[in-house]
Amino acid sequence: MDLGSCYLGGNADAVEFCPHRPFHHVLAVATYTLQEEEQDRAGSISLFSVDAAAEDESRRLRLLHTVETAGVFDMKWSPTSPLLAQADAHGRLALWRLEQEDGSDTGVVFTDVCAEDISSSMCLYVDWNQTAESLSVGLSDGSLSVVSMREDRLEISQQWDAHQFEVWTCYFDRTRPHLLYSGSDDCCFSCWDLRESPSNIVFQNKRSHNMGVCCFAQNPFEGNMLLTGSYDEFLRVWDMRLMAKPVNEESINLGGGVWRMKYHPSIADVVLAACMHNGFSIVKVGSGDAKVMETYCKHESLAYGADWQKNEDTEQNGNSSVVATCSFYDRLLRVWQPENLVEL
Repeated sequence: MDLGSCYLGGNADAVEFCPHRPFHHVLAVATYTLQEEEQDRAGSISLFSVDAAAEDESRRLRLLHTVETAGVFDMKWSPTSPLLAQADAHGRLALWRLEQEDGSDTGVVFTDVCAEDISSSMCLYVDWNQTAESLSVGLSDGSLSVVSMREDRLEISQQWDAHQFEVWTCYFDRTRPHLLYSGSDDCCFSCWDLRESPSNIVFQNKRSHNMGVCCFAQNPFEGNMLLTGSYDEFLRVWDMRLMAKPVNEESINLGGGVWRMKYHPSIADVVLAACMHNGFSIVKVGSGDAKVMETYCKHESLAYGADWQKNEDTEQNGNSSVVATCSFYDRLLRVWQPENLVEL
């Protein structure tokens, strides 16, 4: 069921629901737009209020606040507080804090916390470790950076040449925080041990992906299960105890490059995937097998951003799950509810 939609001022490429109370209703939406005349990459982050239960349709999706930035490739909320990290085209990592000015959701704003120039290359992806003491950044020159958070200040603690081409994704292992995974346009899936500086490579898989590795997702209920998404259109399931090859060599073809994946916040084995040229899919991923439960194809260009809303209703009733998705060239944000989760 469609709840609402909105056209953005720039090309929409990332959506992230805030996971922290009292901001579960807040959705951040990022844009990236190449301005050819100015030879610049401009962007924005907009905050929306999402209320699926509102009887008035105009109140289901409302714009609260927008900040203009450099072009945003990726953003992530801190796991411990309403702090949003922005990775942008100017090679910068910036932090924004979500605050409530007057006690109502219409008073929600961003305040600028700090920023750090990471590289002369573009920052393509950002991830937090689980203590929010460190962030990892993937760069367009093939480098990886680990950045430490020091009392509202950012410091680069490690930076190394990790891949031959763009690092599209980097991901802290949620149960083994010293491990960092990276995926690149060179088709390599790598794992790094951060306990040494420079970081040691634990493994590098060059055979399983036929095109660039775009994203990771770790099962929140089974820490040994990791998913990879690739431009080659496959979602692959991995057992972290046996990294020679995926659990199922065939995995599942989603019909478009798998750009982003998000596990459902409370329903085991359910994953939301942004599939670039083939819209969005909700996939049930078991131990070694995967099945598409539902597709959403109401966007008309590249499917890039996707996320689940985190709230108490979802924990009680899967059918009340709320999804936000965005697409690039048509600059479109959509908020909707899946139809089939109640059957799971």
